Amino acid sequence: MDQSRTPLFDAIKDYIDLSPAYFRIPGHRLERGISSRWKDVVGEEIFKFDLTETPLVDDLHNPEGAIKEAQLLAQEVFSAEHSYFLVNGTTCGNEAMVISTAFEGQKIAIPRNAHKSVLMGLIISGAEPIYLSPVLSKELGVQGGILPEDVEAMFRTNPDCKGVMVVSPTYYGICSDLRGIAEVCHRYNAVLMVDEAHGAHMYFSDQLPEGALAQGADMCAQSIHKVTGSLTQSSMLHVKSKLVDIDRLEATLHIVQSTSPSYLLMTSLDLARYELAVNGKEMINNAVELSNYGREEINKIEGMICLGKSVEGKAGIKALDTTRLTIRASKLGITGFALKSMLFNDYGVDVELSDFMNVLAIVTYANNKEDIDRLISALKDIAQKHNGGKEIENEIFLPPVPARILTPRKAYFSEKRSIPWKEAKGKIAGEMIAPYPPGIPVIYQGEIVTEEVWDYIESYRIRGRHLHGPADSKLEHFKVIEE
Repeated sequence: MDQSRTPLFDAIKDYIDLSPAYFRIPGHRLERGISSRWKDVVGEEIFKFDLTETPLVDDLHNPEGAIKEAQLLAQEVFSAEHSYFLVNGTTCGNEAMVISTAFEGQKIAIPRNAHKSVLMGLIISGAEPIYLSPVLSKELGVQGGILPEDVEAMFRTNPDCKGVMVVSPTYYGICSDLRGIAEVCHRYNAVLMVDEAHGAHMYFSDQLPEGALAQGADMCAQSIHKVTGSLTQSSMLHVKSKLVDIDRLEATLHIVQSTSPSYLLMTSLDLARYELAVNGKEMINNAVELSNYGREEINKIEGMICLGKSVEGKAGIKALDTTRLTIRASKLGITGFALKSMLFNDYGVDVELSDFMNVLAIVTYANNKEDIDRLISALKDIAQKHNGGKEIENEIFLPPVPARILTPRKAYFSEKRSIPWKEAKGKIAGEMIAPYPPGIPVIYQGEIVTEEVWDYIESYRIRGRHLHGPADSKLEHFKVIEE
């Protein structure tokens, strides 16, 4: 196919050129009904692309024209057999993979570092989760990968498991041995699903780990917006397998996707695919080179550590996405939480996230050397000001998996009552709690709030970290399930 084509973008331009008398949704009538305050800042042309389904611009839920061609072009670029545009983010891609793989009462294996969207999929499907734990490394200060041998052990006791979900790469760029996991899954006729939200760029550089599809994954969902050039909330779902029921998957996408899909988001996917197809190798390799430069310079700063490829082969880490800079200042007595705050408030450097030990800086093709140098300069200054600080150890780490009393679906529909958070130990959780970022649930609905889980969550609460899931965002109260 001609990867220089941008069929959806061109179709919308052609429609705009018609200048029709507009009597359809949306109500703003292209640019005319948009607030002048907004147009004065960003211009008006982009609002003309905010359309609804017309014969000229196709229909996401029954694509036959421009959207269909745009998806086929994406399919070719990622070497998939089917590709779908997602306008509800990788969240709906993860939900679709789970729901289409296992029905109520059937088993599905998911990692404890799965995004909360996987839980949503479990609630809708009613599937019974079997949890896989990433290898924990206090030394590295991050969770490692999922081991193929742990997946094999899971199948020995659960040979009827319908599929396995793996997060690879993780927020920190940690990649599991997907090829080894795929081999295990396929011996048991099970589907390997990969939350590849942070990995779309890896298909365009030989300097980065292989993408999930190249390693045998049956399905993967990618946040094209996270590390490439589409708009926030736009993602893709790819399939490369005969094990996946395509009709069932497409029916599920109708459930989890909006019936009013944004043409701005879909157009951005079309154009992001175009840029990757035409310029992707150069773009992504530039990001890799910038990252390598940043990592080398950061590791020269006394008291600072930036994870590198030396972690490969440890803690289940098959490979590392080197465009992720995981930075630690614990030798200077600085937590990740404090470091993130210093970088933003004192130096105007905004990193993606922090945990107790680390901050994470994501480098993309759109960064430049000036960005990296500002980060390096800030870290140098912080190191000088805190020289002689007392080293801190990793006191906070992911707690052991608590016992499950109810499936996520049964727990979701159970009667609940609100109690003070300080009284929640030993109770059955009626809400999920996921510190954000990265949005990974520490406890699911239907699980016992153990002392270890309570202490972990409390460490985030008292520091004012965002906690997704509970109705009380300050977590002064928490919903539990009546026994």
